[in-house]
Amino acid sequence: MYGSLALGQQYSSLGSQPILCGSIPGLVPKQLRFCRNYIEIMPSVAEGVKLGIQECQHQFRGRRWNCTTIKDNLAIFGPVLDKATRESAFVHAIASAGVAFAVTRSCAEGTSTMCGCDSHHKGPPGEGWKWGGCSEDAEFGVLVSREFADARENRPDARSAMNRHNNEAGRTTILDHMHLRCKCHGLSGSCEVKTCWWAQPDFRMLGDYLKDKYDSASEMVVEKHRESRGWVETLRVKYAFFKHPTERDLVYYEGSPNFCEPNPETGSFGTRDRVCNVSSHGIEGCDLLCCGRGHNTRTEKRKEKCHCIFHWCCYVSCQECVRVYDVHTCK
Repeated sequence: MYGSLALGQQYSSLGSQPILCGSIPGLVPKQLRFCRNYIEIMPSVAEGVKLGIQECQHQFRGRRWNCTTIKDNLAIFGPVLDKATRESAFVHAIASAGVAFAVTRSCAEGTSTMCGCDSHHKGPPGEGWKWGGCSEDAEFGVLVSREFADARENRPDARSAMNRHNNEAGRTTILDHMHLRCKCHGLSGSCEVKTCWWAQPDFRMLGDYLKDKYDSASEMVVEKHRESRGWVETLRVKYAFFKHPTERDLVYYEGSPNFCEPNPETGSFGTRDRVCNVSSHGIEGCDLLCCGRGHNTRTEKRKEKCHCIFHWCCYVSCQECVRVYDVHTCK
């Protein structure tokens, strides 16, 4: 199971209380040593995992598997990550990216004494701008994520190879999308001079990118090799006429359940009572999301602001209206 996810919901408040590394369940010895050696960035690590979980739930909100988490359970996604599926590939990638992202951001904000702004990517400035601000040190954030998230992926088997690959694919996404962010200076914002710094993209953009990688993930097969240390498992692309996955692609080697019906063995919660879109023919539509079982419809009254008027100067006044909506849920 993915080790850093042990820092899930029950550790979302790590930043506000002393951390006792030995009390965090699920850590392997290497992660425990990391926690003790780098205690001050552990709140950022936990925040990054939480960020990854939230983004997963956003990206899959209209899918049969919607990244559901289980409260008070160390394996917060349940058995769904036990299999080497596309879903597992995405969770590893987005969680690893989340750790790198959160650590990088906290370093730039000055919350840790062991890291700060990036001074390595300076080089000559461009025309009309100069270096300034605080460039985010994504290389450091990626290093932290690699050391912590990959700590338990040291077995010579296919699953460890898959997890390491997908972890790295998530982190590489951040490095690939670093960009210049600039601020104008001058009278009345004339932008006579601009100062610029390296910044991470919005995490939502990273989530969108990795969701596309999920949809185009490469199916692999497991191969066994005899080496001096014993049998080692590696991954090979299943269909030779497909291009070999790059380090930026997600990989998997087991098929996913259909997630239509509850199944505690696979971690499927089913789709009964899920809200569906009756007008959509996509996966979030009632036909596909409800797996052909049909849907129920009920009316729901909601209070909303309406008839808003802007008053000079300067406020807006609104009335409160009750509107009736049709809500469709899977049978």
